[in-house]
Amino acid sequence: MDLLEEYRRANFFFESGDPLGASRLLEPIVEAEPHNTAVRQLLARAYFNSAQLNGAETQLRALIEHDPSDHYAHHVLGRTLERAGRFREALPHLRLAAAMKQQPDYQDALRRVETWLGKNESA
Repeated sequence: MDLLEEYRRANFFFESGDPLGASRLLEPIVEAEPHNTAVRQLLARAYFNSAQLNGAETQLRALIEHDPSDHYAHHVLGRTLERAGRFREALPHLRLAAAMKQQPDYQDALRRVETWLGKNESA
C-alpha cells in the first residue's frame, strides 16, 4: 500500500464531504504510521465530522499526549466532548486552546460551554 497516495485519497474524500470514507482510508495509515500527527489529526477530524466521537476522542488524546501544546487538538477535543454532552470535561480543553491561540471559533466554543454550564448550575 502506498501510504502517501492513500493519505491523498483520504484527504480528497474528507474535503469532498465524505468523512466516513476518509476515516476508513486513514485507519490503516495511522496503524502503520502511529507517530504521523498530520494523518492522526485528519483521522480525528474525519471521526468528528462523521459523529464517531469515541474515535475522535481517542485520536485527539493521542495527539495531546504527543504534544501538550497542540492548541488545535485541545480545541477539537473540547468540541468533541461538548458534542457528546460532556461539558465539564470539555471546558478545560476549550480554555487551554483559547488561551494558547486567539481564534474566534475557540472563543465561541468556550463561551458556549461556559454559558451552558452556568445555566445548568443555577437551575
